Formats: sequence, C-alpha cells, structure tokens
Amino acid sequence: MKILVINPNISQDVTALIEKEAKRAADRDTEIIMETAPFGVEYIETRMEAVIAGYACSCVAAERYGQYDGVVIAAFGDPGLTGVKELLNVPVVGMTEAALASACLLGQRFSIIAISDRIAPWYRETVERSHLSTRLASIRSLKDPLKNVGTVQEDYTDRLLEMCKEAVQKDGADVIILAGAPLAGLARSLEGKISVPVVDGVSSAVKHCESLVKLGPGIAAEGSFAKPPVKPNKGLPEKLAAILNRTC
Repeated sequence: MKILVINPNISQDVTALIEKEAKRAADRDTEIIMETAPFGVEYIETRMEAVIAGYACSCVAAERYGQYDGVVIAAFGDPGLTGVKELLNVPVVGMTEAALASACLLGQRFSIIAISDRIAPWYRETVERSHLSTRLASIRSLKDPLKNVGTVQEDYTDRLLEMCKEAVQKDGADVIILAGAPLAGLARSLEGKISVPVVDGVSSAVKHCESLVKLGPGIAAEGSFAKPPVKPNKGLPEKLAAILNRTC
C-alpha cells in the first residue's frame, strides 16, 4: 500500500515531523510518500491561507496521480479536503476528520489544543462541518507568537501540557486532540502525563486511510462527491487539467 501524505504548509521542518510520525504509525507494508506544498505559507492560520493550501494539495495530488492508493491531507483544518475527495478515485483523509473520528470512539467530549489564537475560528468551523459541535468541550490555544513553527513542541512543552490539563479539569474533556502538523508526534511524549486519551492527527489520518484502502468501499460515481463535470478550463497545471478533463 502506498499513501501520499501532503503537508499543505511550505515548512520543511514541519514536513519532517509529519513524516516521522506517519512512518511510526503506518503498517510495515505501507509506503509513505511525503510531499510538501510547492507554494503557500509557512503554517496555515486563516481561511485565506487554507484556500491557497487547498489548491496546493490539489496540485500535488494531481502531479503524483496514479502513484498512490490513498491520500492524507496533513494539516489540521483539512484545507482542500472535500475538493480533493471529488477529484480522486482513492480514499482521501484529512487530519481533522481522522482525529475527530478517533476522539469520538474514545470519549463523549473532546478538546482541541491549537498553536495560535487566530487559528481557532477556522478549527471551530471545521468541527461544525463534521456536525460534532455538541461534542466540542473547548479549543485552547497558545497566545504568544511562535518563535519557529518547526520547534513549537520544544519551545512550549510546559504550556501545551498545562493547556491539556486545563481542558480536562476545567472544560470537561474526555479526550484531547493535539491540533496542527507542528504538534505531530507530541501525543507519544505526553503518554502518562494526561489523565485522558490523547489523539494525534497524523497517526489517526494514516491509520484511517489504511483502513479505508483495505476496506475497498468503492468510488463515488454519483452523489455530491462524484467527479466535477467536464467543462472548459484555463491556466491549470497540466496534470490537474488532465484529471478534470478525463484524459488520464
């Protein structure tokens, strides 16, 4: 099995964190194909940045078309997820939807730990899109400007742990979701330090994607996730246009 894991951020440091956790989570016979967005921003905080990142993910998925059995969009908030699901005939899984699915299997109410205040509204809307707002206990986030997106875990270890404990003790969370690719792998280091289950988005997405590939549920030929209709287009990358035009 080959899974394409796309970092929609342009940070290579974050890509390294994602790849390390994805490979630790994957089955032995699963090959992780890691790609970084060819354009965009260092890390996504806003809706506009998510729009750019979604297009970048589409371009990467098209460029690698035919080389994978499933795709993971490795940014919390799932930029471009629903569009890429329409585009491809393989399972496409987002970090957020995978983490939420895992959290719902582990408890009734979950809290999300985020790396910035600005990012919280977008995360809340992502939860609403999944129709799980009634199970969201809280979103807690770091307040200080990030020194380096690739070293968030090291720079804010104590505060991240404190926020997790506050979410449990003050907000009533049954499960903690560590949100954002820069926090990939942190759940492993927090094991035993928090009194409720902790969910990592990257490992959840990889395992759910593997499961969907093995289940072989078929593709959407009808319904809202059927491929976009063929129509004139202009200025798109060659391989993306070929998928849309049904010429590959």
